[in-house]
Amino acid sequence: MTSSNDLGGVVVATALPYAEDASAPAGLRVDYDRYAEHCRWVVDNGCHGVGPNGSLGEYSSLTHDERRKVAQTAIAAVGDRATVIVGVHAPSAHEARHWAELAAEDGADGVLCLPPTIYRANKGELLHHFAQVAAVGLPVMVYNNPIDTKVDLTPDVVREIAEIDNIAAVKEFSGDVRRVLEIREQAPGLNVVSGADDVVLESLLMGAGGWFAGFPNVFPAESVRLYELARAGKVEEARALYEPLVAAFRWDSRTEFVQAIKRGMEIVGRFGGPCRPPRGPLPEAMLAQVDADMERAVKYLQSKEK
Repeated sequence: MTSSNDLGGVVVATALPYAEDASAPAGLRVDYDRYAEHCRWVVDNGCHGVGPNGSLGEYSSLTHDERRKVAQTAIAAVGDRATVIVGVHAPSAHEARHWAELAAEDGADGVLCLPPTIYRANKGELLHHFAQVAAVGLPVMVYNNPIDTKVDLTPDVVREIAEIDNIAAVKEFSGDVRRVLEIREQAPGLNVVSGADDVVLESLLMGAGGWFAGFPNVFPAESVRLYELARAGKVEEARALYEPLVAAFRWDSRTEFVQAIKRGMEIVGRFGGPCRPPRGPLPEAMLAQVDADMERAVKYLQSKEK
């Protein structure tokens, strides 16, 4: 396993491929071989890690056995040369802790954890939730996604969570880049990781130490280049790369982000494929907009290759 206690760098929230199978849930079985190849591909293209069983990996549509095997597949594929941060999101603290225990048993480097899903927890319940997960012993990246969970881990709350042993990072997905500096002020030992692709440059320039990312499923090498430019303070070069990509990146912050990123993968010649319910195909108008935004990004990148 790699050693990355702050869980930083470009970590790809990996999309999950399915194959048609009438005997599988919703007629789609997880294609583990293709998933392993995808994990290897993003790491081969410079990404520092992978994150199985995140929202982009459709964890909530998986059976218990599938979910564990997805994590095991990622660890077996790239765990000897990249960080593997397994999603342990769950409605309750005991369930999240269970997934963290399995991740530790399987050899993960860390875990990514939302607040309790479904239930809108108060501060005391949040502290209990993350303390239970952290007690397993793996480094924990707390995930603030107030859009989906309806619970906002504001900087003052993050400060208290950061006092728990083994809390290493926070994936900040509120879209408010002002929080990067505020969290760093309130919890100086915590790594702030950009969670939304369409504010990644702004976040990195303000001191974020990582990017837990969606669109590196589509543009891994270019995403790593953007990260490196931003971390090196090469603002003009970073902006020149970011601006043609950001229209596509905005899909990472929309409800249909999984379908959009899988479509982007197909446009660049990778396998995206279908999603399991409740996610269905993109409506025609939305598909056309994804294609247009992707076309702008691809044309720019192709022009730089000439």
